[in-house]
Amino acid sequence: MQWTSIVAIYILVWTACAFLMLPFGVRTHDELNLRKTPGQADSAPANFRPGRLVLRATLLAAVLTGLYVANYVNGWIVAEDLNLYNPPALD
Repeated sequence: MQWTSIVAIYILVWTACAFLMLPFGVRTHDELNLRKTPGQADSAPANFRPGRLVLRATLLAAVLTGLYVANYVNGWIVAEDLNLYNPPALD
């Protein structure tokens, strides 16, 4: 596998991880007993920390991409293993 492919896969995995992790650990003003600005949505986050989100997404994406590359190199799970419609007969 070329290094450019690994970088592209990492970027895709990082983006997915960042979007999946957005709602975790975020609290609203009501949950933190803080005063809201007039016109503010009730669901607006009060403690959004983008740096922490980037760090968590980076670490998770690195682990997942590493597992993907290791599986690609070692062939632990191949496409034939994921055939759910016509599974191979067990002997």
